[in-house]
Amino acid sequence: MDSMEINKGMAAVLVAGIVFFLTGLIGVHLVTEERPAKVAIAIQGAPAAEPAAAAAKPEELPPIAPLLAKADVATGESTVKKLCSSCHTFTEGGKAGVGPNLYGVVGGPHAHMEGFNYSAGMKAKTGNWTFDELNAWLKKPSAYVKGTRMAFAGINNDQQRADVIAYLRSLSANPVPLP
Repeated sequence: MDSMEINKGMAAVLVAGIVFFLTGLIGVHLVTEERPAKVAIAIQGAPAAEPAAAAAKPEELPPIAPLLAKADVATGESTVKKLCSSCHTFTEGGKAGVGPNLYGVVGGPHAHMEGFNYSAGMKAKTGNWTFDELNAWLKKPSAYVKGTRMAFAGINNDQQRADVIAYLRSLSANPVPLP
């Protein structure tokens, strides 16, 4: 095949790409979507929409003590390996990964690992990690600490969270007593 033929083919592909790009760019400017200023058809007797702030009530978590009483450390360990091991380490004196090492986290301070770059919201937290605080954190980290850099949706299952907390509790030379 001649190099002139190859150049013609490449030019055709590039010209087609430019044409598609320009067509899309022009189309975006020709067709605009506008929301109406008021509702076109008012339905009589329909309940008014509640404001979003009223609908966003914090969810009540069940007490963690009864869940911890029947928690399984082995199940918690397997859950941690599936959900947490990609970012965290769990060995005594272990280095941080994307997230901090979690050895001794239960009962330890919120920003417990020296040298780890915690978010400002986590640095502002005072006190130690209690079972209830870990439960709230594992439910939805972004709700527990505003502005957290931890990109984890959370664990919705109450017993699964208790299993994880029981496993994290076992990662200590002197585990914190259960409530």
